[in-house]
Amino acid sequence: MERPVTISEKQQELLEELELFQDWTERYEYVIGLGKKLAPMDPALQTEDRLIKGCQSQVWLESEVEDGKMNYLADSDSVITKGMIALFVRVLSGETPEDVLRADLSFIEKTGLKEHLAPTRANALNLMAAEMRKGALEATQASS
Repeated sequence: MERPVTISEKQQELLEELELFQDWTERYEYVIGLGKKLAPMDPALQTEDRLIKGCQSQVWLESEVEDGKMNYLADSDSVITKGMIALFVRVLSGETPEDVLRADLSFIEKTGLKEHLAPTRANALNLMAAEMRKGALEATQASS
C-alpha cells in the first residue's frame, strides 16, 4: 500500500509545478486553471456565514470532516481568488484536523505570488489559511 502524501510533499509538488513557469502571467494562468478544476460548490452553500470576511472578492468556504479527514469546498466570484483558494484546498483537503492545525503554510510565500498581488489580495491568502485552520479547530473540538 502506498504511503499517504504529506502536507509538505503536496506543497513541494505545487511549488515545483509553479517553477515550470518563468513568466508571472503563465503562473497566474496556471493558478486560475487550478481554480477552474475545483469541485463545484453548491450555490445553496454560498451563504453569508461561509463568506471569508475581509477578502476583496467574495470567497466561500465550507469545512467538513469525513472519515476523520478534512474536506474543503470553496468558490469565489473572482477567477484569481478561486485559484488561490484552490492551492489551499489541494494541500489541506484529505488531511486530519490536527495535521491542518500543525501545517506550516508558509509555502504560499515561496510561490512568489504574493509579491505580484495587490495588498488586499495578498492579505486574502492569510485570511483563507486562517479560515481553513478555524474549520479544522472546530472539527477537533467537535470530536473531543
